Amino acid sequence: MLNSRVGTQPAAAVVYHPLKTDLARLRSVVGRFQSANGWSPTRWYPTAEADSGTGAAKQAVSDGANMVLAAGGDGTVRAVAEVLRGSGIPLAVVPLGTGNLLARNIGMPLGDIEVAVRAAFQGANRPIDLGVITITREDESENEHVFLVLAGMGLDARTISTTSSSLKKRLGWLAYVDAGVRTMLKDSPLEIQYSFDGSPAQSLSVYTVMIGNCGLMPGGVLLIPDAKFDDGYLDVVALNPLGAFSWLRIWRKIGWENGVLRKSKAGRQIIDLVNDTRSITYLRSKRFALSVHHPEPIQLDGDDFGLALAASGRVDPGSLLLRMLPEWKSVG
Repeated sequence: MLNSRVGTQPAAAVVYHPLKTDLARLRSVVGRFQSANGWSPTRWYPTAEADSGTGAAKQAVSDGANMVLAAGGDGTVRAVAEVLRGSGIPLAVVPLGTGNLLARNIGMPLGDIEVAVRAAFQGANRPIDLGVITITREDESENEHVFLVLAGMGLDARTISTTSSSLKKRLGWLAYVDAGVRTMLKDSPLEIQYSFDGSPAQSLSVYTVMIGNCGLMPGGVLLIPDAKFDDGYLDVVALNPLGAFSWLRIWRKIGWENGVLRKSKAGRQIIDLVNDTRSITYLRSKRFALSVHHPEPIQLDGDDFGLALAASGRVDPGSLLLRMLPEWKSVG
């Protein structure tokens, strides 16, 4: 049981996406676990069409929630995490979206509401890092947000901004593959200025540059094999253009090396011998700054965040408490 005021029972809140949530079933499961574990009646807060959950989460905190369950996709989870950052109020995830990126990285079973709710009421708190990013728009206005898994500019953000919503509903995360192939075939590399941990700014031509707090993507793709969500660092990956066969090299490295060879000692030795860093560049950083010559799409945790001229940010170590079960085998 979580701490609460002396002589009172703790109270949970559910911030839920109305179009993705089987509300009757979720209410039933939550009611059963809250009663069995001595919690007060849970309060319920739907997200709004123009608000992924920030307003609902703020209201839940204002109403005295001791824990907040985020029921929806990655956008709902990210919005709730933004509000709970540094509050000491834990987040529990009920993954109902297309990518469910955070759930995948913490080893959480997908499609099992019982397990998700059990983790909320019977799990333990685990502090995890957040990425904090300030996005600079073409009109020089700035917005600060957090991300739990990945922020990016380039092919990944262009892909997300051009993915058909109807195709996404039919195919799930595979819709991004369709958009990614089309974007890859017609788009030229991105010219960026970058700096990490205060280093002098440098220029780089990339297909995409991504700042990761976690490394596992849908389909079991291990994009950033060394990323850990509680190590106090962000992991940067840049996909580098090297001619007509660049993507064959990139997918060989991500799919074969990261997905297969790294799982065994012999495989890791092969990677060390090959040491092909031409197609993909990895580095670790606590602070980052990126800028481009013309406005580019930017994405946070798989959601389109519009056009940006620059983005800068840092890791916020251990700033979010996440409810987890001990049997989950996290990637990070």
